[in-house]
Amino acid sequence: MATASAISSQIVDAVLSQRLAPATRMGEQDLAALFGCSRTIVREALVELSARGIANVSPRRGWYLTEVDTAKARELYIAREIIETGLLRDLGRRNKVLDRAALDRIAQHLETQSIAVAGNDIPHRSYLLGDFHVCLANCLGNSVLAGYLRDLTVLTTLYTVRYQTPGDAQRSYDEHVAVFDALVRGDAEGA
Repeated sequence: MATASAISSQIVDAVLSQRLAPATRMGEQDLAALFGCSRTIVREALVELSARGIANVSPRRGWYLTEVDTAKARELYIAREIIETGLLRDLGRRNKVLDRAALDRIAQHLETQSIAVAGNDIPHRSYLLGDFHVCLANCLGNSVLAGYLRDLTVLTTLYTVRYQTPGDAQRSYDEHVAVFDALVRGDAEGA
């Protein structure tokens, strides 16, 4: 039987991989049947997603994924930038470099991204491009901020799902490679 946490994680993954679109209605009964659990468990998952800003409830209409407008997307991207650059600055301030295991993890992620960017699997590409930021935060040693980045990435995905082109995806990947190359050189400021 599914837990509320497992359900919310699967909904987040579905958003990141563009299998769920902004403003998608999420019926409690349908989700309960899909996950083989009670509506109470589903409601717990949806309340959790609501607290994280990913879902909202409309009285007498039900639960929906958040719809992100351009103004909100700008705020979300700024928040992501502040967190990510803060983590990288902290690494530089402490005169630390990433260990080989962390660099290998990022390199593997980039290799998978490269294949996805070159291919036609848009949902997988979207998931990987967003997940890079979470992977980076985890490799930088901050699981708390990685969790916040995951939520911010989900919300920005709800915006980019409508606008990202293959060229945008390639630019994102190229930026990820540049961050990695700087980290390999031990240049946290450059990253």
